[in-house]
Amino acid sequence: MERRYLERLIEQTISDKLESKGCVAIEGPKWCGKSTTAKRFARTVVELQKKRVYEQYRALADLDEKNLLKGEKPLMFDEWQKIPDLWDYIRADIDETNARGQYILTGSARPVEDKGRHSGTGRIVKIIMRTMSLWESNDSTGEVSLSDLFEGKHKIYGKNNLDLDRIAYLVCRGGWPAIIFDAEKKALEAAIDYVDSLVTEDITNADDIRRNPARARSILKAYSRNISAPARLTTIQTDVEANDASVDKRTVDSYLTAFEKLYVIEEVESWSPRLRSATAIRTSNVRQLSDPSIAAAALGIAPRDLIADLNTFGLFFESLCVRDLRIYAQKLGGTIHQYHDADGLEADAVIRLNDGRWAATEIKLGSDAGIDEGVKNLLGLKAKVKAEREPEFLAIFTAAQAAYRRSDDIFVILIACLKN
Repeated sequence: MERRYLERLIEQTISDKLESKGCVAIEGPKWCGKSTTAKRFARTVVELQKKRVYEQYRALADLDEKNLLKGEKPLMFDEWQKIPDLWDYIRADIDETNARGQYILTGSARPVEDKGRHSGTGRIVKIIMRTMSLWESNDSTGEVSLSDLFEGKHKIYGKNNLDLDRIAYLVCRGGWPAIIFDAEKKALEAAIDYVDSLVTEDITNADDIRRNPARARSILKAYSRNISAPARLTTIQTDVEANDASVDKRTVDSYLTAFEKLYVIEEVESWSPRLRSATAIRTSNVRQLSDPSIAAAALGIAPRDLIADLNTFGLFFESLCVRDLRIYAQKLGGTIHQYHDADGLEADAVIRLNDGRWAATEIKLGSDAGIDEGVKNLLGLKAKVKAEREPEFLAIFTAAQAAYRRSDDIFVILIACLKN
């Protein structure tokens, strides 16, 4: 099977940032394609995950920092966090030369905290890279553009080419670029292998604290059972204890923090707009993983299991949609948030662009009743928010039906028809 390179939406962002900053740091979960994409921009590559290379550059960092940064630019350090001192050396070199596009850093774990490390503001810019969206993996037709919707181009059409069986497969396969062209059985093994590596090796490498693989797996399972929900830490702790030995809240929090450092956990923060009423806004984050396949692998869920349990399928489908919306919104200079207030009104994904434009969306697997519920929420939110500008659009993202605009001006959009 051909393993050709598929272009990533983040490439233009990397190119733009290299023109304006001395260094670009690309961060994200292991296996998401950071190194492969970054190498397209680098002229010299230093792969610090290779033991001999690491030892050589570790010695240079300690004894001969002048030669540490030698090489044709842009100079790329892959897994740079293995030598955290690189950050300050690069920052100092950029201060001295004032040159743009000199360095690329890639990292699949946040470095150990160092209060003495310079922030790098103005010299080094961080970019989050995620696994592949359905558009990047050629699983979306791209008939509906998020950018067009924000630009007021509201005539949409999209045909559903994917049935629920295929959507369930895409949830469990995930967006791992190395397996996009693999046969289905082999592709489904990728996330399982990822979780195995995560709980046996990576969880310790995150902060040099030796952790129990069985406990790490148990906590990841408990977290995954609460995917797409604003579960409290005590809820996850109780879930762990119901399926494992007793564990205190601090231990659970420590493991979850390590998963965050590995870019495995990426929760959806709440949106707090000004409201016309005095309704209290719930500020708890919605639990999410960087790719829905991680949760499926952690729980041993196969595509057929999702088809047999549509409630669970709906939560995993929301996770897939949030992943894709984050990638598309990032391309437009935006972020994804969620809204939930004390009256029970909610929006699964609020898309906020840096220029102040916003849109509210609900995510429903596809039933008519679910879509009607989503429409009710969106209209209620629009009426309640006291914003400086109206939402650019309101939409339901779904896995079924066709993409169209309703008579109430709310869009029903197939996630498998969407692109940036």
